Amino acid sequence: MKKMQKIAWAVLAISAISVTTAQAEAPAAKPQHAEYKDWRVLGVSHRLDKKFVRSILGNDVAIAAARAGKTQPWPDGTIIAKLSWKEQPHPNWPQAIVPGEFAGAEAMVKDSKKFADTGGWGFGHWEGKTLVMNSAEKTATCFACHTPMKDHDYVYTAPVLQ
Repeated sequence: MKKMQKIAWAVLAISAISVTTAQAEAPAAKPQHAEYKDWRVLGVSHRLDKKFVRSILGNDVAIAAARAGKTQPWPDGTIIAKLSWKEQPHPNWPQAIVPGEFAGAEAMVKDSKKFADTGGWGFGHWEGKTLVMNSAEKTATCFACHTPMKDHDYVYTAPVLQ
């Protein structure tokens, strides 16, 4: 009986150490830009060519700049997120287009020194909770699309904050 109690105590102690170690290792560092889900709305758009409904969000730097009317240029540290959903008609109101299946999350990151070759903007996308900056080739494609907006610091979104 005492041998069984010793074994039970040993198993319990090992389990406690394992749980404590797992709990100590469990909290991973919060991904740097994953908090976009808590960012505020800068604007919305409907891309007719891609049939996407988008919500354009900004980090705290972007929101502060938009509220202060200081977006020409946007300050370094600004991050603008574009969340896209495939469009679909509202099931009970077919005249309305609403978000359907989630299509992805993209980003523009303002760092005028690091991204000097692309107007001060880096382009990326989220993979899960991680913001992955695009390759040079993909960035060139994104920047080419934003070039017509040079007079607006390469940003299509007109903030609707008041």
